[in-house]
Formats: sequence, C-alpha cells, structure tokens
Amino acid sequence: MRRLKNKTALITGAARGIGEATAKLFAQEGAIVIVTDILDRQGQIVVENIGEKAIYHHLDVRHEKDWQTIMDFIKKKYRHLDVLVNNAGVTGLEVSGFAHDPEYLSLDAWQDVHDVNLRGTILGCKYAISLMKKNGGSIINISSRSGIVGIPRASAYASSKAAVRNHTKTVALYCAEENYPIRCNSIHPAAILTPLWDAMFGKGKKRKEMIAQIEKSIPMGKMGEPLDVAYAALYLASEESKYMTGSELHVDGGILAGSAASPKNANSD
Repeated sequence: MRRLKNKTALITGAARGIGEATAKLFAQEGAIVIVTDILDRQGQIVVENIGEKAIYHHLDVRHEKDWQTIMDFIKKKYRHLDVLVNNAGVTGLEVSGFAHDPEYLSLDAWQDVHDVNLRGTILGCKYAISLMKKNGGSIINISSRSGIVGIPRASAYASSKAAVRNHTKTVALYCAEENYPIRCNSIHPAAILTPLWDAMFGKGKKRKEMIAQIEKSIPMGKMGEPLDVAYAALYLASEESKYMTGSELHVDGGILAGSAASPKNANSD
C-alpha cells in the first residue's frame, strides 16, 4: 500500500527514535519526507538511509525564525504541506544536576523543557496551519502518557506534554471553526524504548535490570518500539483517519487501561 502517496510530510526530531522510525515509514508509504533536527549529522544519515524520498533540514523548534525558514522552503519547493509531526522533545533528565520534582525544581531547567516540548509544538502548529489551510492537512503532536498522569520526578516533562495534549484539541477546534480542512490529533506513547531513556537506564547490566523492572508493570509485558508509534502516526497522517480531529491515541502496552496485571494474571481465577 502507498498510504501517503504524493503527500509531503515534515517531521521534527527525526534524527533518531520515534522521529526516525516515522520518517522511514512515511517514505515507504510514498511520502516526500522533510527530516529535521538539531543533530545534523545523524539527521543526514537518516536521509541517506531513506534515499531520494527524503531531505534533511536543520530545525531548532524553539526558534520561530527556524520555523519561518523551513516553511518558506516547503512553500517554494513543494507548494504545500500535507503532514506535520511535532515529535521533537526532551525529558530534561538528559542534563544532570537539575531537580525536576515539584519541591526542588530548577526554573531554568523547567523552562528549557517547555521551550522544546511546548513552544516547539505551538510554533509548528502555527506555521503548519498557514500552509495547510487552503489544501488541507494533518497535524500530529507527539504528547506522552506523562501528559495524562503526574510524574513526580519529571514535573516539567509531564506539564509540557499535558499542555501539548490540550493545545492539540484547541488547534483542532479552531481549524474546524475556521472551516480549514486541517485535522489535529495527539499520540501518547509510554514505555517506548528510545534514546530518551538512556540517561535513566545507563549501560550494561544496570540497563537490563531497569528495563526488566519497568516491563513488570506493563500489562503487555514488554517495552514498545519506535515503529509502534510510527504506525499510529501513519494512520493519523493518512486519509483513513479523515473523520478524526482533537483525538488522542495511546500507544502504551495497556498502561493507561488502569491495570498493571500481566496477561497471565488477567486470565487466572
């Protein structure tokens, strides 16, 4: 199937993890993919692996000028944008020495997380709307399970992702009110094994032990892969989801279903 044939898609934070998996899948499904990130060399490698269906551009989602530049490029080269995946994000835990709990949090660290996760998403939506409002399109915001529930030691991350979730619904309703043929939905991953976990997991034996510990609390008994989220994004990018806007998809192995019971326990007396 070529579910995104003739569509142009911009993906932020696409040099690795969920963004990389999404870029590769979109290209396989026929889309022209604009891979963006601040990790330029890694982003170029992603594009080289994809081939002629992809192009790389540096984009720091925190900076409005960068958004203006990339949107001007898309308008001139492709004339339209069909899909935007606001994927770029940080936990704040990548930088050591800063507290992220409600009592001792660093305001500077708090702001840094919100600048990427929230400001970046807001700017992406703003400029995508102007480019999509004539011909239509799909905006996909990557939120998190952390945008639904509290996270005691990652309060900035949880707050920013909750705001992304809410802004998604605001964008969806605004576009509907203005009669713009634009859909806006959010995806809420949890326990997806990406580089964002590296700061917490470390390496070697410790990493294996921590992953095993987390997997005990996942109903499906294992962590997910970036491709699991990419397939959700593919659905929202395609015409198959043409009647969905302001909605959210949870890709979490059953975590938010409300029970940590494993399949084995669930089937027991």
